[in-house]
Amino acid sequence: MKPTLLVLAAGMGSRYGGNKQLDEVGPSGETIIDYSIYDAIRAGFGKIVFVIRRDIEEQVKERFVEKLRNRIEVDYVFQEITNLPEGVKVAPDRAKPWGTSHAILVTKDKIKEPFGVINSDDYYGVESYKILHDFLVNDNDPNSYTIIGYKLGNTLSDHGHVNRGVCKVTPDGYLSHIVETRQIEKTKSGAKAPGPDGKELEFTGIEVVSMNLFGFKPSCYNFLGEEFRNFINEKGMDLKSELDIPTSLDKFVKNRTIKIKILMSNEKWFGVTYREDKPFVVENLKKMIRAGVYPARIY
Repeated sequence: MKPTLLVLAAGMGSRYGGNKQLDEVGPSGETIIDYSIYDAIRAGFGKIVFVIRRDIEEQVKERFVEKLRNRIEVDYVFQEITNLPEGVKVAPDRAKPWGTSHAILVTKDKIKEPFGVINSDDYYGVESYKILHDFLVNDNDPNSYTIIGYKLGNTLSDHGHVNRGVCKVTPDGYLSHIVETRQIEKTKSGAKAPGPDGKELEFTGIEVVSMNLFGFKPSCYNFLGEEFRNFINEKGMDLKSELDIPTSLDKFVKNRTIKIKILMSNEKWFGVTYREDKPFVVENLKKMIRAGVYPARIY
């Protein structure tokens, strides 16, 4: 059975100032998602599932579902704040989604096979999809997952801070700890970020980070469902609290419910975190087209 690729596309893109998931960056109007799906098809994925908001449903159907009809199976599901475990109480005026762990949970009825997870606005590179696909096809342990790791220095923006899951890796290549670290900024010697105790964190740039490129098995729905119910019982009345994937994974790794293999990619990430990032993305894609990595027109 071919693995599925889950595309997280329900984010608001607040720092970018618009619906960056559908912004055109390729010479023939392609989005970053188009290149991601192209790489996934080449790597051997058999289905694409989008997590979206209702207000972009028609755009997603027009831009992706119709264009991909004869290339790969496509489906989508809505991430809605009302999609909750039975019997929990939440703030009635909550408007913000519940985070990336919740985004995965809403796909439970759509995905029954091993699957990869990506952000819709991040470019991960051709090699990364091959690594991810091979793990999902060849690893038969239902409680064994993967994070495709990147060197921090390959994932920074020149135009502002970014959030990254900073990983600690065991000598045999497994995740021992992951911390969602916010507001990481590029510096001349590496990077820096505000620490939880108020002291500044310094990075060399060679640290292993997660870019939300994950490989999961269907068993994750049980683990994430339990964790999300606990989160809602504790934080359900908050208006802005979210449960992100790294926080959930860190807990389950520490209690040895699951194990996560870190598989490193040498690719250089780029994305449209900020509007100022777009010219860099456009130019890099042009270079790759000239080098033959992508055709001038994907569709």
